[in-house]
Amino acid sequence: MSLYSDSPAGSSGRDCLFPSPSFPRSSQTPQYSRRFHSKPYTQPQTIPHRRRIVQFSRAPTSIPTVSVSDVEKKEKLFSKKYYNFIWFSQFRYHFAIVILTIAFLMLLMFRNIHLQSQLNKLQGEIVSLNLRLYVCHKLDPLNITSATIQDPNTFASGNFKRNLALLSSFTLLFIPLTIFKYIDYVSKSRLSDNISEQISLKKQIAYWVDVFLSVHPYAKPLVLLVATLLLIFLGGLALFGVTSEDLAHCLWLSWTYVADSGNHASSEGIGPRLVAVSISFGGMLIFAMMLGLVSDAISEKFDSLRKGKSEVVEQNHTLILGWSDKLGSLLNQLAIANENLCGGTVVVMAERDKEEMELDIAKMEFDFKGTSVICRSGSPVILADLKKVSVSKARAIIVLAEDGNADQSDARALRTVLSLTGVKDGLRGHIVVELSDLDNEVLVKLVGGDLVETVVAHDVIGRLMIQCARQPGLAQIWEDILGFENCEFYIKRWPQLDGMQFEDVLISFPDAIPCGVKVAAHGGKIILNPDDSYVLQAGDEVLVIAEDDDTYAPVSFPKVWRGSLPKDFVCPKSPERILFCGWRRDMEDMIMVLDASLAEDSELWMFNDVPEKEREKKLTDGGLDINRLENISLVNREGNAVIRRHLESLPLESFDSILILADESVEDSAIQADSRSLATLLLIRDIQAKRLPYSQADGGSFSKGSWMGEMKQASDKTVIISEILDPRTKNLLSMSKISDYVLSNELVSMALAMVAEDRQINHVLEELFAEEGNEMHIRQADLYLCEGEELSFYEIMLRARQRRDIVIGYRLANAERAVINPPAKTDRRKWSVKDVFVVIAEKE
Repeated sequence: MSLYSDSPAGSSGRDCLFPSPSFPRSSQTPQYSRRFHSKPYTQPQTIPHRRRIVQFSRAPTSIPTVSVSDVEKKEKLFSKKYYNFIWFSQFRYHFAIVILTIAFLMLLMFRNIHLQSQLNKLQGEIVSLNLRLYVCHKLDPLNITSATIQDPNTFASGNFKRNLALLSSFTLLFIPLTIFKYIDYVSKSRLSDNISEQISLKKQIAYWVDVFLSVHPYAKPLVLLVATLLLIFLGGLALFGVTSEDLAHCLWLSWTYVADSGNHASSEGIGPRLVAVSISFGGMLIFAMMLGLVSDAISEKFDSLRKGKSEVVEQNHTLILGWSDKLGSLLNQLAIANENLCGGTVVVMAERDKEEMELDIAKMEFDFKGTSVICRSGSPVILADLKKVSVSKARAIIVLAEDGNADQSDARALRTVLSLTGVKDGLRGHIVVELSDLDNEVLVKLVGGDLVETVVAHDVIGRLMIQCARQPGLAQIWEDILGFENCEFYIKRWPQLDGMQFEDVLISFPDAIPCGVKVAAHGGKIILNPDDSYVLQAGDEVLVIAEDDDTYAPVSFPKVWRGSLPKDFVCPKSPERILFCGWRRDMEDMIMVLDASLAEDSELWMFNDVPEKEREKKLTDGGLDINRLENISLVNREGNAVIRRHLESLPLESFDSILILADESVEDSAIQADSRSLATLLLIRDIQAKRLPYSQADGGSFSKGSWMGEMKQASDKTVIISEILDPRTKNLLSMSKISDYVLSNELVSMALAMVAEDRQINHVLEELFAEEGNEMHIRQADLYLCEGEELSFYEIMLRARQRRDIVIGYRLANAERAVINPPAKTDRRKWSVKDVFVVIAEKE
């Protein structure tokens, strides 16, 4: 019997499920097509055969087609049945609890009815017994009337009320649970109906509750209060249902159970005890939540205080905005300035943690002298943070420059000034802004207007280093004048001096030295070193150098012999050779100042690791035209200032002055910059000592071959000025005496503190550091007197006026420090031509 058929009905089941190609049959051996053949394949001819074909009857197999909509309907139906099953499985325990509770309430209600009926029966028996006793004349009639039978209607009404109250309390207790579970069920049903919906009702309600608790500050206490009242009310209703007390008394009992969980111990009976225990348990939860809420509030308050978020309630305080390495020196100067006022208040606000700021300030090694330092964390460009530190009531606001890029620091200072000018209540005090680049000063003053005083740190230090390099010892004098520890500038009005010439005013202050006048007729302009013939007018103020603002006063001027100068004032200029070690941002400004002050044919050697082409580009970008320099010529040398073989390639013994600058690459780290400067200084001094012949006279008390002796001899030949950033480094240089130094950060802090105390002093400092006008000088004594001449300090002051100089102090030949504003100015003493005098004179 053949398994093949020509009709589809004759195909086998296996062939239906796994169809295969039909192969032709012949009477001979079947011819199968080869897989690989060289000739084209031809269909073989079909040869009919006579084999009987038996066909089995079978129903045709057909695959039913199912539409997509039917599948979706079935899936939805299945998901609904599935979620219904899940919902029922999740809530079957809740249903069981509800049914058991209702059953318990019904039993309790029937029990109350049964007990009440027994009570009525007993009361009836008592009344009947009392009547029998009355008949026997053994009972007072009053007792009979008092033992009346309770009205059944009244009892039924009261019993119904109590049962209703008990049922209501349990119903109200289960309503929120039912609502929450229903919301959960609705959310899942919506999610099953619409798969694209992502936010469920449960999440929305949770979000609304979260927003309510977050937005409203008193939401949490309000929720706790509502929960407490609800617990008292439900507990009172439950007690009213299981006891015979009235509702008011039951509410009071409920409150006592909530307030003190031990009060339920006096309850009697199963029902009252169960209700009392439940109320007490709820009360413990309530007070636990209240304790957590109070604890969180106290913790948040202390955390706010710890992080510096509380408001500063101060007046006439000094406000410092920002944080830098200069803060320590600035706080020290402000503390010294407030010492005569028994201390003051300084508020520091920076974008740092309050505890870190307080810890860093506590590590500072100086006495605050009664001054309180308050730290707050905040941003100086946010008005809310500025209001938090009472910016409108501060008498002075100091904006510190940030460490790092100069342009970014000045840009932040500009934004801070903009925020300060936008304070709604206005500013009582002035703003002192520390800038890093002189080019940004105009923009800051344009924004701040008359409220702003600027101190350009790099410009001041650069000019000061040049002055100190050409006049050894001037750095110590500036340190004494700028700081509040010794003598400083003060401006005050003295009406008794009106009509006097400035020459007479000079010798009218025994405890101060006048050096200028604030002219009221010229809009309050300060004139340094005015003419002797200038007569003080009404409203004029006198600029003096004194120890403090309350330590000096004018007296009637004494008679002083003027005398004459010993020789003509001739100061010929000679070419100088100066070396710069390191690179600063304001190098072009320092070069222009040197070109204006040095003699012709002077040389400026620049030794640093900046490539020569890049140096020229930086100088050109800074506004310096090298071809237009008149008095100096630039000599470039490339190398590392801390490598000895690089320094040995320089003629170090031939320089008149050497300036070791805080290199731009390491100026962000004060310790690293100072370490580099110290290493360069020691290497230069050692190379100089090896190249110079040793002299016992120059070495002083040090023996030959002594390291300190060789260094001291080298320091006498060449002046070296080192720029120091960290105040702790100056102790090393002070003890070694091998170099003078400029404590740049501390001097800038002193200037900021002085301008913060009196903004008028900024005009004096600007003129003393400017290219034109007056400046500090150290003059030799032979310009004013002869060897061994006996003169008073007043007489020297009047002699110096013949050269338009104002003598403010002196330094003896065998002394290490200068004396500014000396006492006993009328006492005579012998002077030596090796002594020097500190004067304020016009720039040469």
